[in-house]
Amino acid sequence: MAAAMTASSFTASAVADPAAAPAPVSEEAHHRSTQQAMDAAVKDGVPGVTGQAVDKYGTWNGTSGVGDLKTQKPRDAQDRYRVASITKTFVATVLLQLEAEGEIDLDDTVEQWLPGVVRGHGHDGSKITVRRLLNHTSGIYNWTLDPEIQRTVFDKEFLRDRYDTWTPEQQVRVAMRNKPDFEPGKGWNYSDTNYILAGMIIKKATGHTYGDEIRQRIIEPLGLHATSVPGTDPHLPQPSSRAYAKFRAPEQKETYDVTEYNPSVAGAAGEMISNSADLNRFFRALLRAELLPKEQLDEMMTTVLMDEEHPNLRYGLGLRQSKTSCGKEIWAHGGGFHGTTALAATTRDGNHGLAFNFNGNWAGDIDAVIDAEFCGK
Repeated sequence: MAAAMTASSFTASAVADPAAAPAPVSEEAHHRSTQQAMDAAVKDGVPGVTGQAVDKYGTWNGTSGVGDLKTQKPRDAQDRYRVASITKTFVATVLLQLEAEGEIDLDDTVEQWLPGVVRGHGHDGSKITVRRLLNHTSGIYNWTLDPEIQRTVFDKEFLRDRYDTWTPEQQVRVAMRNKPDFEPGKGWNYSDTNYILAGMIIKKATGHTYGDEIRQRIIEPLGLHATSVPGTDPHLPQPSSRAYAKFRAPEQKETYDVTEYNPSVAGAAGEMISNSADLNRFFRALLRAELLPKEQLDEMMTTVLMDEEHPNLRYGLGLRQSKTSCGKEIWAHGGGFHGTTALAATTRDGNHGLAFNFNGNWAGDIDAVIDAEFCGK
C-alpha cells in the first residue's frame, strides 16, 4: 500500500544544491497512503470515513465520503461515533486498575463476585476467572449469537425495538440458555457476554456502574471531552455524522439510518461514543503506562493465540496484538455494530497511533487502512 514519494515533495533548490536541506514534507504527504485507503473504502461502498493519525511528524486528520446520504454533507474530522467493542479496552483498564488497588484479583472466579449468575447448560462460574473473561478464554457463549437475538437485534426487527432498554442480567440469561463453546481455558472465542459480566463485576466491586468508573478513572483524567458512556441515551452527540446499516438477511439490500438507538443493547461490551482524537489519546496513554502500573500493563499485554491459522493474531486483556503486512507490531481493538465500524491502534511504545471510523458496517477494508498508515508513506 506504500505510495512512492513524488518529485514535488522536494524543493527545486534541494535538487540543484545537494548541501541544502529538503523542505519539510507536509502531513498530507506522510499519510498519503492512508488517505488513499480511506478513499478506496468509500469506493467499496462505505458512506464515509473519518480518522486521525499521530506520529513523530505530528497530527494528521483525514476524511473521505459523506456523513449524510441525503444532504451529501462530508464527514468531519471531529465527528463523534459509536466505538462499539473498543469499549472493551476501557472496561479492561478499569478492572486492572482495581487489581492494582487490591480491590480485585484477576484470578478471582466469576462465582465469587456474581454468585449463581453463570450457571446453566454446562456453564459454571466457579471455574471461570476474571482473567478468562477479559481474554476470551472463558468458553461462555456469546449472547449476540443466540438465534432469537440474531433475529430481533441483527435483522430488520431491530428498527422496531431500537429504543428498548437491555439489562446485563437479561443479556447473561440469554447466554446461559445455550451451551458453552468450550471448557474454561481450553480455547479462545470472542464473546460479548464476557464483558457484560466484567461490567457487572465492576459494579459489585465498586458500588458504581462501569460507566461511572470509566468516566472517573479514564475520561476525566485524560480530558477525553468527546468520549462518553451513554447508558440508555439513544442520541449521538454533535458533531457527528449519520450512521447506516444493511441487515444480514441476503434479500435485504436496503440501507437504513440507525444513528439513534438505545446503546444498552451493547452495554459494557460496546456502548461507548468517542472520536478519533480521543481514541488516540487513550490508546497512547495506555501503552505509555499513564493509566496502569507496569505490572498490570504487563498482564494486559500477556496474550493468548486467537487462531492457530493466524499466529500473528493474539489477544491480551482487552487488547489485540498483531503485525502489519510490513511486520510492524501494533496493539489495537476494533468495534463494529449497526452503523459503525471503528478501530484504534498504536505501536508498542505509543509513539504512532491511528483511529478511524466507517459510518456503515457492510463494506470497506479495515486492514488496508491499518497497513497504509503503519507501512505506507
